Amino acid sequence: MDNKEKVIEAFRNSEDPLNAKAVSELSGVEKKEVDKIMKELKKDETIVSPKRCYWTLKD
Repeated sequence: MDNKEKVIEAFRNSEDPLNAKAVSELSGVEKKEVDKIMKELKKDETIVSPKRCYWTLKD
């Protein structure tokens, strides 16, 4: 499983929106890497923001 899959899995397993720090802790991926991956996921609209600085998977 690559880092992107780990990040998506962290979102999938959480009922609440997550920030980058929480995703890093849940996935075991470095925060710097999580930031890059989340930037990609935001761009292709895989994740959306229900509130400032927190993200969740798009339904």
